[in-house]
Amino acid sequence: MKPESYRQRWEQLQPKPDVSQLEHLAKQIALSFLDHHYYNDEYRSDYIDLLCEMATASADSALTKPASSALFGIIVESLCDDFEEFNTAAYNQVMSQVIAYYRQTPDGQAMDKELKNFGLYTSKDLFQRIEGIRAGSDECKLNQVQAPEKILILSRVTLGADVAVTSVIIQYLQDLFPRSEVILLGGEKLNDLFGGNAGLSIKTIDYSRRGSLAERLNSWHTVRKAIDEEIADLPLDKAVLVDPDSRLSQLGVFPLVQSAPYLFFNSRGTDDRPKHVNVAELTNYWLNKVFNDSAFYHPNVWLRQKDLEKARSVIDQLRTNGCERIIRINLGVGGNERKRLSRSAEEKLILKLLQAPDTVVVLDKGAGAEEQERIEQLAAQIEAAGETVKQISSAGEQEIPGLRHGLLCISGGIGEMAALISYADEYIGYDSACQHIAAALGIPRCTIFAGSNDPAFVRRWCASGPGQTKVVHVDTLTTPPMFDDDDIVARVIHARSEEYQT
Repeated sequence: MKPESYRQRWEQLQPKPDVSQLEHLAKQIALSFLDHHYYNDEYRSDYIDLLCEMATASADSALTKPASSALFGIIVESLCDDFEEFNTAAYNQVMSQVIAYYRQTPDGQAMDKELKNFGLYTSKDLFQRIEGIRAGSDECKLNQVQAPEKILILSRVTLGADVAVTSVIIQYLQDLFPRSEVILLGGEKLNDLFGGNAGLSIKTIDYSRRGSLAERLNSWHTVRKAIDEEIADLPLDKAVLVDPDSRLSQLGVFPLVQSAPYLFFNSRGTDDRPKHVNVAELTNYWLNKVFNDSAFYHPNVWLRQKDLEKARSVIDQLRTNGCERIIRINLGVGGNERKRLSRSAEEKLILKLLQAPDTVVVLDKGAGAEEQERIEQLAAQIEAAGETVKQISSAGEQEIPGLRHGLLCISGGIGEMAALISYADEYIGYDSACQHIAAALGIPRCTIFAGSNDPAFVRRWCASGPGQTKVVHVDTLTTPPMFDDDDIVARVIHARSEEYQT
């Protein structure tokens, strides 16, 4: 459809906007943009402007969310997941245009003023700045970084990426600069995974991954303020900011510091990077380039003692009851339903695992009411098939009398769930934060990768840690499906048996 037709439809909707029609229109605009980008080598700025207009046209978030979701969920995620140079540049162009549009709106005036203080006036200025940073991201920076008093590290926002990438950076820099104060800026849940690192300070900054365009962009002010507070009294050469391609900076497009050393990890490029490595290995590669070193660090988590104690009480009860094998499973997909298998496949997998005697499958209920309801329905199906099912509200807070075989469902925070992984005999789950946690803890693991048919994406996000991650890829995008449930279950069982039972 021609862009004029999209605009005409948008103008027709404005007097009486309908959310479902807005969602349909926004998706069509976003997909048309990608059609032109991927297959016609065209960058259609008119599509981006129209989505920005739709995303800022109302004070009612329900009416602006469809365009924001299409812009970030379809265009941005597609460009960022491909790990190709031309898509990285396209993302930078898109985000530079989005910021340039928003700064001209009434709500964007504060952003406009602050960007001008950085000497950035146009989308071209923003684009050229980040492209220049990307071009020099792998250059040695030893002459710029000399015994810093403070090292500020931005969170990647998603917990899996923080384990796979940010934890590597934390270890590397803590060892390289043992006298420096290391501060991690990110969400509250980082305390669950990294709170046991005594040498790390965590400064909480919220970022809404499902927020409106304005909420996502305006979080930049919060990040800037937090950074300024930390470095205000330091000489410019005594503070270092590390940006691991963070959503807090919109992957580096937003400027954050005027003069202090800024180290940017170009995690989605470049063409001359090693190809067959995961993102944790790529992080080590980048750090060694920047600091002219040859060190290597696996991802890590530093769990809090209280979470470990809660998890240990659960495990001890199961072992006392006679359980011989504990399998931790996570079936959360972070809202991305493409990553999920059918409920039938999940049920068959758990029942197959429970064919082994004295085995307990520990399944966390996940986050959010919808995900918890799904797990409860799955548990009911397992129970109907004749297996014992127990449900407890939190690790360590309830007794589990007599359970030596069956399904144990637990609600709790990510810290408790991670601690349960640390005591398990093996881990199985979708591509999520928990696969990276299991790998960091050295637990034998099998990851079911669905939702992407790009081998480069699977290689990059395969979990890294002591031992090997077994991967089962499932094509959930083809219609009709190219797999059946029994085949997938058989492949998972075979993959894990290679690691654990030979």
